[in-house]
Parts: sequence; C-alpha cells; structure tokens
Amino acid sequence: MFCCLKTCLNDPNNSHNIPLIQENPICLDTSHMGHEVVVIKGGTRACGSGCCLTTAPLVQSKSYFEVKIQQAGQWSIGLATRQTNFNNTKGGQDKESWCLCSDNAVYHNGKEVYKLEEKSTAITSTVVVDNMVELQDNAPITTASATTTVLNTSGIPQEGDTIGVSFDHIDLNFYLNGKNLEIPVHHVKGAIYPAIWVDDGAILDIILDNFSYQPPPGFDRIMIEQSLL
Repeated sequence: MFCCLKTCLNDPNNSHNIPLIQENPICLDTSHMGHEVVVIKGGTRACGSGCCLTTAPLVQSKSYFEVKIQQAGQWSIGLATRQTNFNNTKGGQDKESWCLCSDNAVYHNGKEVYKLEEKSTAITSTVVVDNMVELQDNAPITTASATTTVLNTSGIPQEGDTIGVSFDHIDLNFYLNGKNLEIPVHHVKGAIYPAIWVDDGAILDIILDNFSYQPPPGFDRIMIEQSLL
C-alpha cells in the first residue's frame, strides 16, 4: 500500500527566496477516508487502498474539479456522501456514491450506469511547432522548435490522463482531458463531496484550482460555504 510513497516524497525543497503561495483550504480529508488510504503532498495525492473525500462539500450551484491519474491501477473518481463505505476499493458500490471507474464504467449503488466504448483511433502523436526568430548577420531567420505531445483520443482514461468532474445539483458529468464524455449521471442527492478511490497501485492527484483544462461555461472551483452575518 506504500508503493506510491517512493515517487511522492522526492520533491525538491523550496528556496527561501521563493514567495510562499497560499494553499487551497480545501484538500483531501484524512478524517474521512479508508483505513488503508495514504494521503500526501499537502492533501492532494492519494494512494493505498480505499476512499477519501475532500474537506468541503459541493454547495455552490456549479462546481468543477479535476483528478489526474498519476499511476494506473484500480481507481474510481466521482462524488459521495459521508455515509459511503470508505474501505471499499471501488466507488459506486453503494447508494451513497456515483463514480467513473478504471474498468471504464460509471457505477451507482452497485449497478453499471454507463459503459465507455473505445474509439477506433487510439493514441495519436501530435507535433506542436513554435516559431522562433534568431538573428544571424543582423538578418532575422525563422526556425522551428518542435515538441511532441501524445494525446489520448481513445475515449478511455489511461495513466497520465486528467478526469474533470462537473456538478450542478442536476447532472454529474465527466471529462477526459477537457472533452465531455457525454455520460451524465442524474439524481445525485444529499450532502455531496468530491471522492476518489484507489487500489492495486493506483495514484490519484486531486486538482482543486489551477486546472489543467478550462471548466465548462459557468462552472468554477469549489467554494467554501460561509455563514451570512
């Protein structure tokens, strides 16, 4: 269960000359997680075995967050209440959780709601060329600097991909690297929290701000509910 610690604890120390960045007050909640879950990196990374919620529920009208699949294994990403079984190694197995899982299906209450189908085009390499201008004998010369980016176009989540999750108290939607998977889940009710499950070597990073992909129109990062005076 500690396989993820090797790759998680080697971050270089920050220089004292670098200004401190205020941490997001929302993170993974170590008081609401399974007995064998390991949470590190300031409450943003989970490995081990079981479920972990965030410290804050989804109270605003339109919420969005992301989860990066740092290492493959058995994982689930979605929403749950605090009544879900934190020691389950797979989400969506009770009436308190709604999840996209690593077997490419969406589950709720132990039932398969959707099954993703792999597209005919699997992994595609895309070359992104940035034009650069160099001076040679006082004459501008345009050169090309090429970088290769591997894009997952299979429609199936894989290691290294980012899963986006949006919730508007009507529909729960999942996104693969910014693209809507078109598998909306309806009738999600209760005091709902972002939730992730890990097992079999999976490592997941939850992203609560500074997203990798643009949230859908009208959606924003999770806000903390504040009492009105």
